[in-house]
This record gives sequence, C-alpha cells and structure tokens, in this order.
Amino acid sequence: MIEVKNLTKQYGSKVAVNNISFTVNEGEILGFLGPNGAGKSTTMNMLTGYISSTSGTATINGIDVLEDPIAAKMHIGYLPEKPPVYGDMTVNEYLRFVYELKKSKLPRESHLAEVRELVKINEVKNRLIRNLSKGYQQRVGFAQALVGNPGVLILDEPTVGLDPKQIIEIRTLIKKLGKHHTVILSSHILPEIQAVCDRIVVISSGSIVANDSTDALAKNLSADHKLVVRAEGNSEDIKKLLSSIPGMDRVYVNREAEPGVWEYYLEAAQGKDLRRDISKKLSSRNYPILMMKSNELSLEEIFLKLTTGDNYGGVDK
Repeated sequence: MIEVKNLTKQYGSKVAVNNISFTVNEGEILGFLGPNGAGKSTTMNMLTGYISSTSGTATINGIDVLEDPIAAKMHIGYLPEKPPVYGDMTVNEYLRFVYELKKSKLPRESHLAEVRELVKINEVKNRLIRNLSKGYQQRVGFAQALVGNPGVLILDEPTVGLDPKQIIEIRTLIKKLGKHHTVILSSHILPEIQAVCDRIVVISSGSIVANDSTDALAKNLSADHKLVVRAEGNSEDIKKLLSSIPGMDRVYVNREAEPGVWEYYLEAAQGKDLRRDISKKLSSRNYPILMMKSNELSLEEIFLKLTTGDNYGGVDK
C-alpha cells in the first residue's frame, strides 16, 4: 500500500532524510520512531505531499505522491501533531466541511455519524470546537482523518492531550482500524508503539537504522549469550570468578540491588550457554544466586541503542 524508494530530502547542504526505503503492507500498523531532528517528521511530510522530496519516490496505492499528489492524497487520512481544526465551527460543521474538501462519495450523514461514533464525539457534535477540551479537539482531528474512509492513515502523536482512559480507547481504535487500513503511527510514547504496532521503523540522523518487529529487534540486539545475574557476596571476588569461566567475554558490575547483593551483566562468546557454569562457579564459593535471566532489551533500550549506541548504561566497577 505504501512504498518508499531511496527517498532523500536536502535543505541546502544539510541532508534531512538520506536515501531511505521501506514498505508498509495493506492492513499493517507501522510504528515510525526517531529522536528529535532524525528526519521523522520530514519523511511523514513527504509521504503526505506536504513537502516535495529532493530525490527518490513515495507511492500510495501505486500512485506517486510527487507526480499525482491530488490522486495520492485521496487515499490518505492525516492527523498531524496539532489537530487541524477550526474553533469557530461546531464539530458537525467542521466534519461536513472536511467531507466537501475531500469530495467524498459516501452517504454524508450516515458516514459522518459512523466516524463520530468511532472516535466517541457524538455527545459534542453541536458544540463549538474552541470550547472543547484538548482531548476532544484531538478526537475531532482524528475524525477528520477518517472522513472519506481512506485506505492509508498517517497519525502523528495521536494520543497527545488525552487522559489515560481516552488513550486506551484510541489505541484500541487504531488496532481496530489496522484490520482494514494501512497505518503509520508516529509516537514518542514507546509503550504505545509496542502495544499497537506490528512493525517498527527507527530513523536516526536521516537514515533508517532498524526495520523489524519489536520481538525480532530485541532478539537481534540482546542474544541468548547475554545474561543478568544477581548474586550475594563480595562483588570484586564474584567478578573475578565469573570472568574466569571459559567462554566468558565480559563481566560488568552494574549496581548494588540490595545490601550485599550486586547485579552483573554478563556477555559470553556467541553460541555459548554458560548458565550451568555460572551456577557451579558461584556455588563452589557459597555465593547465592538470587536471579539469573536473559538480558532482553525493552523497547526503550532498543531505541537508545539504535540511535545513540548506548550498550548497557551501567558502570563497570
């Protein structure tokens, strides 16, 4: 449904987006992540036809956004970070206005009633938008993106300003819409991406640094040979014991988790399972192991590692 090939955007000598390529399949929810200045918003603006690319192509349902922007935009519903609403209109007036702008062929009143019900704004349909809370204005912005039933939804921070109950409702709605729409979701709320998205693209310094599911990224970046161990006893002695195990590459002393109990990050040679050797080595000196687990990275840790190169974040003692 969405195909990006070698997309580049330059502002003078500055390269904001550098030769990126990715696809989003029909019915897929893609999380688009990147730190400030990474090129994330620039990419989304090129996809929606708001700005042109320097080189490369972006197609929506086979239509080139640059060559035929009007036809491409007919397939896109866009919710920018700041909802494009008009405060002097009522909710109904505004949605009818958007309906006419998009030249929708769907039965107007029944279609708009369905959209209002989807985003839970029926109770405010006759109120002026300027008198609505920020959360309701965000919902109205979401509604305008759905008018015309576009095949592609591009959502930039769609839960900004919503309370926890509303956030859950919008997340549920996005997952529901993903069954019949192609969705690109940009968000700085990483648990939101993890809860909603099928796949994640991470962009950093204008280039894509990851394109995979969260589980696959975690597996690739934190393989089975990395462990976290908590053991009770002298940390210097325990570190020496662990370092002496054949096949052990690195031992980091991270922190004192509780009095007398230290946490260690261990990295063994690729393909080595040293759990039994660790247990035997520490038991031989009567150092109790209170925890041992695979060092699986959270989405936050994956994001930091991909965009900054941070590895463990602990202090080697």
